[in-house]
Amino acid sequence: FGVWLAVGPTPALSFAFVAAVSTLLIACPCAMGLATPTAVMVATGKGAEMGVLFRRGAALEGLARVHSVVFDKTGTLTEGRPELTDFELAQDSDNQGSDNDALRLVAAVEARSEHPIGDAVARAAHERGLDVPAAEQFQAINGLGVEAQVEGRSVHVGSARYMQQLGVDPAPLAGSAQRFADAARTPIYAAVDGRLLAVMAVADPIKTSSAQIVQALHDQGLEVAMLTGDNETTARAIAKQIGMDRVMAEVMPEQKAREVERIQQRSGKVAFVGDGINDAPALAQADVGIAIGTGTDIAIESGDVVLMRDDLREIVNAIDLARLTRRTIHLNFVWAYGYNVLLIPVAAGVLYPLTGWLLNPMAAAGAMSLSSVFVLTNSLRLRRHRAPLARAANTAAQRRDHADAPAVEDFKRAA
Repeated sequence: FGVWLAVGPTPALSFAFVAAVSTLLIACPCAMGLATPTAVMVATGKGAEMGVLFRRGAALEGLARVHSVVFDKTGTLTEGRPELTDFELAQDSDNQGSDNDALRLVAAVEARSEHPIGDAVARAAHERGLDVPAAEQFQAINGLGVEAQVEGRSVHVGSARYMQQLGVDPAPLAGSAQRFADAARTPIYAAVDGRLLAVMAVADPIKTSSAQIVQALHDQGLEVAMLTGDNETTARAIAKQIGMDRVMAEVMPEQKAREVERIQQRSGKVAFVGDGINDAPALAQADVGIAIGTGTDIAIESGDVVLMRDDLREIVNAIDLARLTRRTIHLNFVWAYGYNVLLIPVAAGVLYPLTGWLLNPMAAAGAMSLSSVFVLTNSLRLRRHRAPLARAANTAAQRRDHADAPAVEDFKRAA
């Protein structure tokens, strides 16, 4: 304004005023102000249509930048409905009873447990028609097993590490436990009154979509890892079936967040996927916590992203949408800044000495409006985004279709 007022053509005041108004109109930061909010708004709406709830806009940015995706195993990569597949008594002179006698003692303790494995054992005893006695003084040992008093006897059920802590040697049944673990089944020991009673195996069917999800995440250039409290052999057998890059096994619930932190230090941004109450600290520790909507309320509250259905394909779709949203925001800013950089000098009259032409304020207002329209239109393109993976058909037939079905049937027939 001052320059044209001093050296501009007659009438200088009018000329300077027109140049100043045009410059102010062009410099209006409307497009820059719309660049991020419009893209985030459209993306969150599109995510909801896909079955993905972004609880905060920052989750979109975080998900677009992750380098690793870490999955909890039980209930996330697996169906979370384990079945008892094997039950083997220790060859001990004190173990004169049948499998059913031992199973009813174990089931009495496990019936008090809230863990899915406990439900599998109790269900197997019910299917055999066993009279399961009541358990007293029940106690769950976090990450190790459970114990209780049953018919005046002290019954302990849990991992080999738990048996060793109790002073019970699991070696007589270690061969069977290894065989179960090699077949991707979880071995569980039982002891009565300080003596080894039996080893059993529980198989949790792997979700039919898990291998496809892992491959799709690899195609997106991501490292995929699994975090579980299962023993190392079982965890690696499952990881091999679905193509995991890395396995962290025998992790206590309170150690999950620490394991996620280690991956962050090694690989950068991490997304953690879980559904249980034990996953809440890891979900909070991760750069992006992805909670399964069918999981516990605590896990959902800890998640930045919530899958409204138990469909892991939506993780791949959510990452794809987040990356597209980030590119859209970048393009919006490129346009908004580029528009200002190019047209502010024109509005200020830089071309007037060469062409004798000065931008009309009405044209400047129109150009400013068009820049905002471009940003809005570019953001609305996200509504046409197509999910890279089709939604899983969550049918009962798929849930029953797993590799351990023959083993479960053999166990039931043997009963």
